[in-house]
Amino acid sequence: MILATLKRIGKQLLRVKVVDCNAEDSRLSRCLNTFDLVALGVGSTLGAGVYVLAGAVARVSSGPAIVLCFLIAALASVLAGLCYAEFGARVPKTGSAYLYSYVTVGELWAFITGWNLILSYVIGTSSVARAWSATFDQLIGHHIQEFYMFAVLIILILTGLLAFGVKESAMVNKIFTCINVVVLLFVVISGFIKGDLKNWRIDPAEVLNSTRHNQSAKYSLGQGGFMPFGFKGVLSGAATCFYAFVGFDCIATTGSEEPQRAIPIGIVASLLICFVAYFAVSAALTVMMPYYMLDENSPLPVAFKYVGWEGATYAVAVGSLCALSTSLLGSMFPLPRIIFAMARDGLLFSLLARVSERKTPIVATMVTSVNGACVFAAVMAFLFDLKDLVDLMSIGTLLAYTLVAACVLVLRYQPDQPSMVYEMANMQEEADGAESMTEGTTDMLPSDSLTLRSMLFPSNNEPNRLSGSAVNICTSLLGVLVCVFGIVAVHGGTAHWSLALLSVVFIICLILTVIVWRQPQSKAKVAFKVPLLPVLPVASMFINVYLMMQLDRGTWIRFAIWMAIGKSLLLKLHTSHFTQ
Repeated sequence: MILATLKRIGKQLLRVKVVDCNAEDSRLSRCLNTFDLVALGVGSTLGAGVYVLAGAVARVSSGPAIVLCFLIAALASVLAGLCYAEFGARVPKTGSAYLYSYVTVGELWAFITGWNLILSYVIGTSSVARAWSATFDQLIGHHIQEFYMFAVLIILILTGLLAFGVKESAMVNKIFTCINVVVLLFVVISGFIKGDLKNWRIDPAEVLNSTRHNQSAKYSLGQGGFMPFGFKGVLSGAATCFYAFVGFDCIATTGSEEPQRAIPIGIVASLLICFVAYFAVSAALTVMMPYYMLDENSPLPVAFKYVGWEGATYAVAVGSLCALSTSLLGSMFPLPRIIFAMARDGLLFSLLARVSERKTPIVATMVTSVNGACVFAAVMAFLFDLKDLVDLMSIGTLLAYTLVAACVLVLRYQPDQPSMVYEMANMQEEADGAESMTEGTTDMLPSDSLTLRSMLFPSNNEPNRLSGSAVNICTSLLGVLVCVFGIVAVHGGTAHWSLALLSVVFIICLILTVIVWRQPQSKAKVAFKVPLLPVLPVASMFINVYLMMQLDRGTWIRFAIWMAIGKSLLLKLHTSHFTQ
């Protein structure tokens, strides 16, 4: 009896979802246009990073070469964004990376993806709320002593806005985003007017001998010039700046509100706008003020004071509050939709799938915003510092990006599936159906077996089960080898054994990539497709896993605990389903 139950649970964990992308019905509101999605992506991504991160990275890692850090980080983010854009065009339904994993690799990986997205959005919501209240407290002269309770009040206000309606939330987001963009334009123009290019050619010897800057001698100046900490510092800064672009995936979460074309446009446009803003602001900041004097917590206000425009700090403060508000909305908006999608599929409690008359996930919105931010986030903030929380958020997001890149590889090379409306494709049901159709479809099945020759020189021009299986196997092996490569690259250093192993792993990955490239792709018409397949998704997998391996042991332990809680919940839900 126990073995039979475990077998049924195992089959359910491997089932995939088949969706009808042409179906127009949706339980959630469909009222956002392309501009709304671009504003949502920009507001979610262009938040605290542009007001804080640029100064911190420029001071300790890159100097004026912070502009290169954002360029490298933007390129890495675009790889993930392109993969999201194709899935958004293929599966324009609520659920983001969670649904993408479900329709491609099955329920277990879908739950892992959704569970990590929940963690990322909850931590993002709580940390941005704390930053908002702290910034406002500083603006009014530190008159709010219990600013954490003020953060809870902010979350409750925005929760009411989200529960009221999608259109109203999008309007507030557009207003705040426009104000933020105007303030950043003011910062860029002012910085280039008051700035001096000499700050990009600083000589450490002159600084140390200067009486004006004698207090800066205790700080590391590096080698001076445009790249004072070398290319290694630029790469280190780029790894940090990558997290400044996290947030565009909230566009994919709103898939049920927009058709296939708007989601790719929203993702690509928002990433482009955010890169231009980060690049321009960081350039203006480093020409306004020497990199070694930048303030790590409030770089822009200190820079304006340095050039004698102290009154501009109020404009910066307003822009910062608007940016943090849109970031907070960007974190809170997709979270209840992820939970709604999981609850609808039976992976969370069904109560969370209830929808209000205004077609918003009312129960999920109230539970996640109030309970998640006020209880869970309070406990997390009490136990861990900000860096630990950011690292924990990053590891979950990077895992989701990696799975989406792998899913693009798998789905592009699969035979076209029949159109069905939200049906769970149970493995046993598929097997029963296959037996009844054997006589009529024998001639359609490939007669060859999986050999190296058949994979390198396929005889078919359209995807079939054989070529699809080859891609599935190669992608699975690539996932394992990418993890091995990341671990050895980070912890092996330049030892001879490490370089030899990395070379072998890279060659095997190259062979597997070639095998995938040789398989016929699906010719189904989609509004957007990732170019240069399979190179770009594989490169995205390498970059994401490498950044994940940069995180410390404590982050991985906390991540493992969170995953253990999620798997226990999943098994409990499936066990209760079979015992009823």
